Amino acid sequence: MDLNVGDKVTVLDEDISGIVSKIDGLTVYIETDDGFLLDFQTNELLKMGPNDTLRSRIFSEHSFTEVLSEKEQPTKRQSVKVKPKDRNQPKMEVDLHIHNLTENQRNLSKYDMLNLQLDTARSQLEFAIRKRIQKIVFIHGVGEGVLKMELETLFSRYNNVKYYDADFKKYGLGATEVYVYQNA
Repeated sequence: MDLNVGDKVTVLDEDISGIVSKIDGLTVYIETDDGFLLDFQTNELLKMGPNDTLRSRIFSEHSFTEVLSEKEQPTKRQSVKVKPKDRNQPKMEVDLHIHNLTENQRNLSKYDMLNLQLDTARSQLEFAIRKRIQKIVFIHGVGEGVLKMELETLFSRYNNVKYYDADFKKYGLGATEVYVYQNA
């Protein structure tokens, strides 16, 4: 941009305008309308004509009114549509496969593995009750059914809990869904 001493300029990112009083390389010193001497880089300034205002420089009168009327019109609010089948999807999944619960399962007996899985299930169920999460899916796998039976014994100890097989399409036979009654 070709600026000379005496040109009227405005600052792009701020509400400051003034007259160029000195140019030193890429640094331009302007005297503001309030009498302050400020320095800016040439790429931060916009040269204006002697009778220009910022409004007339950037917008023509017609486009300015169009922008205002566009902003005043109410816009439709976009709502996220949730499908009915997704509305009933469980909020929390707990995978009880032993490789997800511990780094090294080689030193654990089957009894220790089962206790670790049951302790995890108990703590996650109590967490869900505290946080008022209604649906939890415990993924236990198919196997011999020992963990599934132990989970059913655990769930039957709670009065405010109902349990049943989880969605077959998503989990197959290896998961149990728990529904927690909130006002019990």
